Amino acid sequence: MKRVAAIDCGTNSIRLLVVDADPATGELKDLDRRMQIVRLGQGVDRTGRLAPEALERTFAACREYAAVIKGLGAEQVRFVATSASRDAENRDDFVRGVVDILGVEPEVITGDQEAEFSFNGATKELTGRADLERPFLVVDIGGGSTEFVLGDASVRAARSVDVGCVRMTERHLVHEGEISDPPSPGQIAAIKADVAAALDRAEETVPLREAATLVGLAGSVTTVAAIALGLNQYDSEAIHHSRIPLAKVREITDRLVSSTHAERAAIPVMHPGRVDVIAAGALVLLSIMERVGAGEVVVSEHDILDGIAYKVAEDMDNKKDKD
Repeated sequence: MKRVAAIDCGTNSIRLLVVDADPATGELKDLDRRMQIVRLGQGVDRTGRLAPEALERTFAACREYAAVIKGLGAEQVRFVATSASRDAENRDDFVRGVVDILGVEPEVITGDQEAEFSFNGATKELTGRADLERPFLVVDIGGGSTEFVLGDASVRAARSVDVGCVRMTERHLVHEGEISDPPSPGQIAAIKADVAAALDRAEETVPLREAATLVGLAGSVTTVAAIALGLNQYDSEAIHHSRIPLAKVREITDRLVSSTHAERAAIPVMHPGRVDVIAAGALVLLSIMERVGAGEVVVSEHDILDGIAYKVAEDMDNKKDKD
């Protein structure tokens, strides 16, 4: 078993996973899994730069994660940075800060790499399931982008498009510096049109409608699942591998886009950092399900973090064999 740490820094959140991993079997034993909403991508779509306050929030989380990694004695750390830090003009400031705190350089991976990590993390546990047909379409709805990956045991096609819950919120739901509460029909229609155009682009590479099983990842999907399950508090075990019907996703999306900030915040499973972006995230999920023709979404709590951890352990094992 290899003790490794994986960090995924996206547009909306930064997450840490420390595991004991067995490269031979693919088994992961969680030691610590945590998340903070830091909004690294705050304003990037508009300014092209990472905001100073967003960088500081992210660095504060990195300092907390560095202490956890040290305390658990992880042998290797891999830090993967996604959409927001790909797009920003001042991403060097971000890289320097991470290196100073964690001693590793963040890898600003491509959308295709991000998609492959997500696919591997989400499907390793599903490949032996007789009740789930292949191919799998793994959809990772992030803050700034959404990844689509179609595959069986391995990836057949992948595409990343710049549609995510934070980007859609900032692009369509902010008026004069304030988020619409609730969104207007015109704003909702604008999000749907943007997502439809993104799905057209995704279909140039990934045959979305060939999917036999839709697997949904990340906070927008897991939050919708938690609401659908009627949970009084967030329960990863209950959410992991739950199957949420299309009709339920449509019902929850309608509820979220017609509710106020206070009403969304009062939902027991709602993370405070998702209150303003969950309506856009649910719209993205619903649009994808309708385009794919999926009758349900299989929700996975295992995603890019798990895929990164698998890869770190494999690389360590391969290096040991070479040595």
